[in-house]
Amino acid sequence: MDLKLAGRKAVITGGSKGIGAASALMLAKEGVDVVLVARDAATLEGAAAKIRGAANVSVQTLAADLATRAGVAGVVDRFGDADILVNNAGAIPGGSIAEIDADRWRQAWDLKVFGYIDMCRAFLDRMTSRGKGVIVNVVGMAGEKLDHKYIAGTAGNASLIAMTKALGAGSIDKGVRVLGINPGPVATDRLVTLMKKRAADSLGDPERWQELTKAMPLGRAADPDEIAAAVCFLASDLSSYTTGVMLNIDGGIHFRG
Repeated sequence: MDLKLAGRKAVITGGSKGIGAASALMLAKEGVDVVLVARDAATLEGAAAKIRGAANVSVQTLAADLATRAGVAGVVDRFGDADILVNNAGAIPGGSIAEIDADRWRQAWDLKVFGYIDMCRAFLDRMTSRGKGVIVNVVGMAGEKLDHKYIAGTAGNASLIAMTKALGAGSIDKGVRVLGINPGPVATDRLVTLMKKRAADSLGDPERWQELTKAMPLGRAADPDEIAAAVCFLASDLSSYTTGVMLNIDGGIHFRG
């Protein structure tokens, strides 16, 4: 299917691996010029090289810490003309409220929560001045299926879900769509880290984490490409009447007890 995205530019945060890298590659194959943003320059270049080998588009990278205002400003100063922003950077640690101390909680939220907010604020301003643009926030099902064993992530994701819905309800009046995706478990390095923590807690051995995937729908986690495909469609004009909503991609986990 031609999503009619060719010639546009997208900024993808957390673009060096996982869902971000998969989204960048899929957008590039649709003819979108992509900008990959993450903290590690070497990992970014590896992801960029893969995209350049698969698509004839402009691929740029920027190593930036989006937990800081300076990092956000650097992205906006260079690439504020982007048509599409995919917020995907950040990893909030698993654990109960007793296990996640104040410093660790704030450090995680600086990137995943306030980083998203600051990027939305900056890009929304640029997009509304042009009267067009799309922001896709990749958040997470923990914001809807609340989990006391992932308390910092549950609280942070719930905040981002509310922000996305509220922004998108108003931004459409100025030609800008803001919407998001709540992935369930996705086969990324991040998932392995979380599953090892849960295996240690429940099974007494972090290396038994794969046993925990058997209870997932289809007996597996989602593939990053399954999330990336939704990112591309939601960012396209084929979804031009969609804003202020979250798409849950979790195999129906949120309906289970």
